[in-house]
Amino acid sequence: MSKTFVGIVMGSDSDLAVMADVAKVLEQLGVESEMRVLSAHRVPEDLVKWIRDAEKRGCKVFVAGAGMAAALPGTVAAHTSLPVIGVPLTSVSSVEGGLDAILSILQMPPGVPVATVGLNGGKNAGVLAAQIIGAGDSNVLQNVRMFKEKQAQDVLGKDKKLQEKGYKGYLEEKK
Repeated sequence: MSKTFVGIVMGSDSDLAVMADVAKVLEQLGVESEMRVLSAHRVPEDLVKWIRDAEKRGCKVFVAGAGMAAALPGTVAAHTSLPVIGVPLTSVSSVEGGLDAILSILQMPPGVPVATVGLNGGKNAGVLAAQIIGAGDSNVLQNVRMFKEKQAQDVLGKDKKLQEKGYKGYLEEKK
């Protein structure tokens, strides 16, 4: 029997810092992942082979990170019927600082959707992938619920501290 996992792909290892956040969040939420560097432009046949193989082995969601022309998420979506989450990445060589990637991933043609998170939004991509898997896996769904509850408790704890110390005391303590 195949094991459920999320396929994470990026076109360059320079994207690894952001895309590692996807894997870290998935680990926290009890979801397996597999990460690859496969360029839609440089090794398209290898990318398609991996997508098809990953589907057979239990992949349920793909997360694709891309900067500049951002073709990778759309290419993945063109070769699978599974959900694809695109992570637009900043590019040091881009004047727009990532706007080109955001627009490229957002503006997919009808019938080839790619869910898009914010710029460098690896963490949100991980949470969204876990939520998608959680729709059919009660253990993962419970992990997502606990994750969100912890976030809520963290915010309330910070608010309580702010109320007790005032903003000056709170800022001083954070130094």
